[in-house]
Amino acid sequence: MYWIDIVASYLFVLKYIAIVVAVIISISSIDDLIIDFVYWGRRLIRALTIYRQHPRMLYSALFDAPEKPLAIMVPAWQETGVIGKMAELAAITLDYENYHIFVGTYPNDPDTQLDVDKVCAIFPNVHKVVCARPGPTSKADCLNNVLDAILQFELQASLEFSGCILHDSEDVLSPLELRLFNYLLPKKDLIQIPVYPFERSWKNFTCMHYLDEFAELHGKDVVVREALAGQVPSAGVGTCFSRKAVLALLEEGDGIAFDAQSLTEDYDIGFRLKAKGLNEIFVRFPVILDDSAAARKKLLVGQSIRESNVICVREYFPDTIATAIRQKSRWITGIVFQGYKTHHWTSSPILNYFLWRDRKGAITNFISFIATIILIQLILLWLYQNFWPGAYHFLSIFESSEWLMGFLWLNFFLMMNRIAQRIFFVTSYYGLFEGLLSVPRLFWGNYINFMANWKAVKQVMAHGDVRRIAWDKTTHDFPTIGLENAERKKLGQILIDRGVITSDQLNTVLMHKQTGMKIGSALVHEGILTSIELADALAIQAGVSAESFDPYAIPKDLIEMIPPAIALHYAILPIRLEDSGLVVASESALDPISLAAISRKLHRQILYIMVPKGQVTIGLRKWYARNKSADPRQVLDDALSSGKIKPNQAGEIWQFYVSRQLLLAEILQSLGHINEAALRALLLQHSVTNLYLGDFLVDKNIISRETLDKALELQRKLQPDMAQLIASGLPLKGARS
Repeated sequence: MYWIDIVASYLFVLKYIAIVVAVIISISSIDDLIIDFVYWGRRLIRALTIYRQHPRMLYSALFDAPEKPLAIMVPAWQETGVIGKMAELAAITLDYENYHIFVGTYPNDPDTQLDVDKVCAIFPNVHKVVCARPGPTSKADCLNNVLDAILQFELQASLEFSGCILHDSEDVLSPLELRLFNYLLPKKDLIQIPVYPFERSWKNFTCMHYLDEFAELHGKDVVVREALAGQVPSAGVGTCFSRKAVLALLEEGDGIAFDAQSLTEDYDIGFRLKAKGLNEIFVRFPVILDDSAAARKKLLVGQSIRESNVICVREYFPDTIATAIRQKSRWITGIVFQGYKTHHWTSSPILNYFLWRDRKGAITNFISFIATIILIQLILLWLYQNFWPGAYHFLSIFESSEWLMGFLWLNFFLMMNRIAQRIFFVTSYYGLFEGLLSVPRLFWGNYINFMANWKAVKQVMAHGDVRRIAWDKTTHDFPTIGLENAERKKLGQILIDRGVITSDQLNTVLMHKQTGMKIGSALVHEGILTSIELADALAIQAGVSAESFDPYAIPKDLIEMIPPAIALHYAILPIRLEDSGLVVASESALDPISLAAISRKLHRQILYIMVPKGQVTIGLRKWYARNKSADPRQVLDDALSSGKIKPNQAGEIWQFYVSRQLLLAEILQSLGHINEAALRALLLQHSVTNLYLGDFLVDKNIISRETLDKALELQRKLQPDMAQLIASGLPLKGARS
């Protein structure tokens, strides 16, 4: 029959295609087998030598290194609703305080800018950067704008960031990530930690195949690469660059660190830093908080307590075929085509070997898919031949070729090894269920990689020059954390809404307020607002409660719960202990990062309330100040006991006096010498010195000695003198307190 001839002819052609495919797959699989041998050999040798002679480093060692300032760079194009959650989750989870987040936005993306503005109002360590050009430009171009802003902030705050960290706005950070970077800096210049995608429904093979690929890539392949070549490809997230590395990139690029035309600037930078002889490291550092038998019982079947607790980056990856293909085609274009044009081959055989592994995907992505198609046909032929009555033995066409059968059997065993490796590394982090599901997902991943490869080739052919291909950004999801960022209302509007002041009063004070005071202080000093009314408004703005207290009546055992350095740094006073934790008083909003830091430092949960202006300031001078002057309460009590004033006068004078106390930091901010974000960074530096704040700022060249003297003189002028108040009786101006 003619159809038999057609099928036979087709199968003869397929046979020779299969031979070519089998040879290429064998070469690629043997290449992968080399990595397997190196990984397992290295792991065995280290287990028998290093770890027998030296105990594994514990996570507690990360706390030995003092916190160095770190900058997190986040490019954000059309990321409304995401960056706020990232900042909030970072504040809640990160066991670190000395960091700043710089978010790169675009002038034609007002929604994202508005979202970042809301975040900046709550988190003083988050800074909005508006790129010079409308978006979307490349991620590298956005990062260049962010880096410029970081350098400007360094000048403003008189600090130097020890490291700059790459992250995306949807990233979920490990609590000790920054401590790990802080520990390794400045000995290492590029530090990369693993990326482990979040799980979705097991039915969604598209997003879940990322899980399989990253588990093996960051569990084995990059480990071997760093061990043999000393070169680490940045993953674009969870990458920390030392200050030395950043300056080297800026010098090489004549002020431009990231290649704005590169689609994979992270991959590019790893090679550039390696060429300069800088140190790169890939770190898998486990943090095991509980190694008890009960904790191990909670692990999933097959899950490793060490591997599943490494410091890493978690995020969601694309869950539709179109977005996955778009993202992977960008990776292929940047790594294979742009990478080859930019880096070529090197003088290092080992590095060239890994370059070959990076670039072979341009071939193997096609071949793997073709092999899958051939495999499906061979399986169908086998089923037909074995279960169809009187079936033709079409498989004999393939069985007659010893070469083909030899390669097929070789590839079969190599594929079994590939599957076993994939199952092991996925199981180590995600458990056996996901490890077994990685097998069918392997074939689905072949299809996505094939389509992404095809799209990348078409783009390269269409553009001619691979560096002209535009950045094709992937949309992001962020895990739900049960909290939402609310926009912080302006203080003046809150006071007007509550009927405490009028718009005319607010405008008058804004136009004529005394130099050196914030608007709240100015309203109190003018007698328009009482300190209690101000505290109520600030409490509404911060979302906390307000109350008044006597700072002189705090029990000594409570005072001893907060060391002076912490009390003075955060301007807080302990009030009472509750079942939920220690309640502290503040005259201004405490941001989530500061609250978390105080809780860590005091080893207890911290709650705070807003108190009337001056009460914390007076209390700090009473209980914690190093240079104590005359006690104003004692002066007032002496006047009362000697009959100079009456009891009702004493109470009013005290309230007036307290409500008009000003901290030096507020005056410097109001004078425009330093903004809140820069002050936060400076206070962290100041907390580890023995200098007074003013002397520290002069020493850091933030202000001149003349400016400090003027600010101190203004502070003395704005703050009433207790002896003068007693001598003159109740003041006529601004008697409301």
